[in-house]
Amino acid sequence: MLTRVHHAGIVVRSLAEASRFYRDTLGLPLVKEAEIRDQGVRAALLAAGASEVELLEPLHDATGIGRFLTRRGEGLHHVCFDSPDVAAALTDLRGRGVELIDAAPRAGLAGRIAFLHPRACAGILVELATPPAAEHHGPAGPYRLARVVAGARDPRGVSRCSQRSSG
Repeated sequence: MLTRVHHAGIVVRSLAEASRFYRDTLGLPLVKEAEIRDQGVRAALLAAGASEVELLEPLHDATGIGRFLTRRGEGLHHVCFDSPDVAAALTDLRGRGVELIDAAPRAGLAGRIAFLHPRACAGILVELATPPAAEHHGPAGPYRLARVVAGARDPRGVSRCSQRSSG
């Protein structure tokens, strides 16, 4: 049902500051960044080997992430597991009596997502995600290339060149 830890979600006051630390200091490359209005967050996914780190900045204090930041400060918010089919996983878990936050999958930065209640998971908020087909890390044959990370003396120049050639 679950294939790997997809990401750890971390609530931050400033996405820009936290991204600089995780990207520039720790060397984790940015996978994607977006504002997700219906969840009230600005989020970034950074690659960490075969998994990722998700940074979450609240858009305002009244969101779930905003309330978390006010009550607990910056820190670990949730652990997300990769699932080939979040809807099927929710059906299975509901049948086992697991308390869910989401009755059905919804769109998120990691693809189709759903949350399990912390009461069911030893006090930890657990997310399930089915990444878009192009990003799914499930087995695709005997060989699989999940991610390529390359160093460059001028990363911004390489980025501009990549954007021009892919756009």
